Amino acid sequence: MTDKEKAVAYWKQNLKYLVILLIIWFLVSYGAGILFKDALNNIRLGGFKLGFWFAQQGSIYTFVILIFVYVRLMNKLDKKYGYDE
Repeated sequence: MTDKEKAVAYWKQNLKYLVILLIIWFLVSYGAGILFKDALNNIRLGGFKLGFWFAQQGSIYTFVILIFVYVRLMNKLDKKYGYDE
């Protein structure tokens, strides 16, 4: 595999990770916090309705978790393609 092919494969995989993680973040922040809030409000978490909790806290926690997931995925990807210097 040439350097150019390796770089193209690397960025293709990187973009795939980004799209997947951004979709998850969108579903949690917009979906759970806005679209499905009425259904989620039937469940309580720490005294608060779950839809409200996702809108206020859950999307932030999810975003932070996704940052750590992205770092881990990118470290593995860097090692796979030899960019881990």
